[in-house]
Amino acid sequence: MIGRWVAALALVCLSGSTVVAQEDAIGAPGPFVLEGTSFELAWTSHPTDAFYKQEYVPEGQTVEAYDQMFMVDVLTNGVSVGDAAGTMIKGLQERKASDPVVNFDVMQNEATGEMILDFMLSDSSGEAVIVEWNAYRYVPLEDGVAMFGISRRGYGDGASELLRGLKETRMKTIQALAELELPEVGVE
Repeated sequence: MIGRWVAALALVCLSGSTVVAQEDAIGAPGPFVLEGTSFELAWTSHPTDAFYKQEYVPEGQTVEAYDQMFMVDVLTNGVSVGDAAGTMIKGLQERKASDPVVNFDVMQNEATGEMILDFMLSDSSGEAVIVEWNAYRYVPLEDGVAMFGISRRGYGDGASELLRGLKETRMKTIQALAELELPEVGVE
């Protein structure tokens, strides 16, 4: 799945077994509300001692096939915002060779130390092409970084609709994500 590949790459290449549950492990049980849409916790993972991942979707959607998803990743191994975003950017640059849709932009908030990575990618390996737009807000933590992200997908004919609609919605959504009041996340 594009979303999980991207999120894992964004915070460092990790290995190990994944434990899946639906219980909050980072102090962010949700719901998250972004632009009037409520996202409920649907999936959690703790693949390594230092990496936690939670995915939230609107009612009626699943993490396997969603139109919109909100994500929270926490990495507690001392990685910086720049390094976490840089890992993601490197992966996107490498992906450009096989994915003509890949494109990205980075916005930095010097006052808070936060970064927003805004990017597109696609997958045509299945029955229908999937186009995915994401905005990841990287926030420094005392012992690492948290990523709060929004992902939107279009499948098949919906991929073209997603691309056309981004002209109107992209910056508005990025602004909403940048202004979103975030919970204090962390792990014990």
